Parts: sequence; C-alpha cells; structure tokens
Amino acid sequence: MTLAELGTELGISHQQLQKYETGTNRLSAGMLSNVADVLRVEITDLFEDTKANAGNAPDPLEKVRNECHSWINRANSVEKLGAMARVLKALSAD
Repeated sequence: MTLAELGTELGISHQQLQKYETGTNRLSAGMLSNVADVLRVEITDLFEDTKANAGNAPDPLEKVRNECHSWINRANSVEKLGAMARVLKALSAD
C-alpha cells in the first residue's frame, strides 16, 4: 500500500500522512486506531519496536501469536480463512 492509498483510506491528504510519518504532527489515539484498522493489524503491533527498545520485549511465543493474528486478520474471504484454520488445526495436533 502506498502512502497515497493509505491517506485515501484514512480520509487524509498524502501531505498530512507524511507529517505523521516524520513526527511533525502527532497522531491522535483515534487516528492511530484507524491506521491499525486500515492496515489490518492490531494497534499493539504499531508499538512493537517501542516495547523492545524500552526493555520490555514480549514473550517470543506471544510475539509469534500476534503475528499469526495479524495474518488471520488480513484474510479477505471465508475460503482463505477456512484454509488458514485447517492448517493451524493440523499443525497444532499433537
């Protein structure tokens, strides 16, 4: 997704998005939530580097779980989501 496409999805200009990206303007909590929704990620995924830099690195298993959730959230059809579920079920069987 390009910055222009992201800006369109968020209803803001490409220039405003650049200001957020460079830190010239700050994101509101609501806009941050919108960004996560458009990117189909959890809002906490947007803070991952900050957590690691603060010395509060997430549990490796939890980090991978979050990554799996992110991919699941990107599924855009019942068929794809069903296929993901079958793969996960097969892999989790002991």
